[in-house]
Amino acid sequence: MEPHLRAKGTSFFSIGLSYKKADLEVRGNFSISEEAKNNILKQAKTEGIQSLLVISTCNRTELHGFAQHPFQLIKLLCEHTHGTVEEFEKVAYVYKNTKAVEHLFKVGTGLDSQILGDFEIISQVKKGFHMAKKHQMINPFTERLVNTVIQASKRIKNETEISSGATSVSFASVQYILKNVENISNKNILLFGTGKIGRNTCENLIKHTSNKNITLINRTKTKAEKIAGKFNLIVKEYANIQAEIKQSDILVVATGAQNPTISKQLIHTKKPLLILDLSVPRNVMDDVTELPNVNLVHLDSLSQITDNTLTNRQLQIPKAKRIINEVMDEFNAWLETRKFAPTIKALKQKLTILRDAEIEQHCKKNEDFNVDDAAAVSNKMIQKITAQIAHHLRENQHGTNDSIELIQKVFQLQNL
Repeated sequence: MEPHLRAKGTSFFSIGLSYKKADLEVRGNFSISEEAKNNILKQAKTEGIQSLLVISTCNRTELHGFAQHPFQLIKLLCEHTHGTVEEFEKVAYVYKNTKAVEHLFKVGTGLDSQILGDFEIISQVKKGFHMAKKHQMINPFTERLVNTVIQASKRIKNETEISSGATSVSFASVQYILKNVENISNKNILLFGTGKIGRNTCENLIKHTSNKNITLINRTKTKAEKIAGKFNLIVKEYANIQAEIKQSDILVVATGAQNPTISKQLIHTKKPLLILDLSVPRNVMDDVTELPNVNLVHLDSLSQITDNTLTNRQLQIPKAKRIINEVMDEFNAWLETRKFAPTIKALKQKLTILRDAEIEQHCKKNEDFNVDDAAAVSNKMIQKITAQIAHHLRENQHGTNDSIELIQKVFQLQNL
């Protein structure tokens, strides 16, 4: 399958990096801020790139779009992040056309997630799509592809048990806390930052423990108050962070900062302190581990779920793949239809020209000739003929190119 809704000389590429080969530090270098996403889309448009989808999460950064060469997309990524081309090449993957489409299906349906069956990624795909749409950087091919991936994701979520057990890093964080902290309901928990994973962790903590001692701090207090109101949390000023850390048993860091926000200098407590760093790039400096009472756990460690849950989910993979294949077949059928649509349109136009010429001849010979009736009957004939040919092209996909070429020659459609 080759994408046919594209500018001449371009192909559909997926370029990116993920947790599979890139560690947290490298992924942090290629993390794309919201401002950078907008700038990438603006620059891509000026450079003539047709359609571009940008995805950046804690586990992956990817660009999906049409280009003459994948380096056009790689260059865009490196110009708007802290990563370099050399660094990218060491951990990257580049997929083209059919392989790129298959990759987006795997990503969007959770089969390529660090935690198998994590459906949080599909919301990022949707977000990237809506942003690209605003910049008028989505063509019909990409629009249909994204909508089809969303459809596959919904079916897998509803028709399989691939999301049973822990479904996200945030839930894995809570599992870790429950396993490693005694009397969790009596512990003081401090959430620093309002990142999505941190918010979800907070929600899961409230849901799965009876802890009512959760404090939230964010650099922007209004954001903190908005989230705190939803979960009934205590909000403290950012200026009080040192004092709040001193009172805490668990510190969850989920900021969107590009540089570390928590260091050894901020910690002045002798009691055990568990720090969960859920940020990309990392927001907690490694020097905190020099303190004997501090246990620092990074995002990558929290992404490991129990063997039993993983085994159960892996058993669902064949069923999920069958669903993906079904939906992909529908997408490919649509793509093939789009491939021969111009020929069918030109054929209709040619048959209509021939029909009009015949009607004109009959009108000259017969003044009583009923033009309206003749047009109505011939329109139905044209519709049936073109529908039959379209059906043949759909059913005979392997010989589509030869059939299209023959139809164009027989009816002399090249000049229409």
